[in-house]
Amino acid sequence: MDLRIFTEPQQGASYDTLLTVAKATEDLGFDAFFRSDHYLRMGSGDGLPGPTDAWVTLAGLARETKRIRLGTLMTAATFRLPGVLAIQVAQVDQMSGGRVELGLGAGWFEEEHKAYGIPFPKEKFGRLEEQLEIVTGLWRTELGETFDFHGRFYDLTDSPALPKPAQDRIPVLIGGHGATRTPRLAARFADEFNMPFAGVEESGRQFARVRAAAEEAGRGADDLVLSNALVVCVGKDDQEVARRAAAIGRDADELRANGLAGTPSEVVDKIGRYAEIGSRRLYLQVLDLSDLDHLEQISSQVQSQLS
Repeated sequence: MDLRIFTEPQQGASYDTLLTVAKATEDLGFDAFFRSDHYLRMGSGDGLPGPTDAWVTLAGLARETKRIRLGTLMTAATFRLPGVLAIQVAQVDQMSGGRVELGLGAGWFEEEHKAYGIPFPKEKFGRLEEQLEIVTGLWRTELGETFDFHGRFYDLTDSPALPKPAQDRIPVLIGGHGATRTPRLAARFADEFNMPFAGVEESGRQFARVRAAAEEAGRGADDLVLSNALVVCVGKDDQEVARRAAAIGRDADELRANGLAGTPSEVVDKIGRYAEIGSRRLYLQVLDLSDLDHLEQISSQVQSQLS
């Protein structure tokens, strides 16, 4: 089971804070540092010092880390034109020496679009599908050849399809709760399917749909990496769990039910239940970015037991 650190910088984090967490992620032996792609905080709080752009952040981290994978859960298709996104991600992949992964989703948070003047179209899923066709098509076009795409939402003619990523294939992540279209889209384009913030039973049902869709698309049922994203809150005892839960405005019992919360032994046991349904990777949503002791505790007392 890979453990990856997943942050939500729109809630309030500077680049320097993210760099500190990313370096701790690397030093403590975690597999990857991922971040959300949002421009507006959610819920209470002031969100200071303001949003950071996902791919600008990852470009900086690409030059200041050496081992960890870097990526998004999820880049919003509404934020970027697909040709521009393909260039950005390929460039950051080059800057990192081939450590980038692209999570791409339709976009859903209408308020942030209004706040920053970003169009919020009604038909988002069709745009996402075309973006996936374009981005992956640009990357796999051979050097010296051109790429064309004529769809409902986007039109590309004689694109040189440059630059190329450092990796032969940048892993693409698709995720979500949709029962029909989402698994089919993952089966067509994804290397990994991520189930966000769901329990073991719900995740198991969705994983079964993804496996079935992969087989219908002519792929093996186990071709896709299956993963979960869950909020994490670990403490040496109930008091520390409660303190860390309160620091992020959550209830410890609620987090035990809906996330990865509790003592290290409790969390390891719950991770085992996700592993039983086929999850091979967990994105640990860390909401208090100032609590580096939390990361150290997860590394030394949870991750160590998994290996």
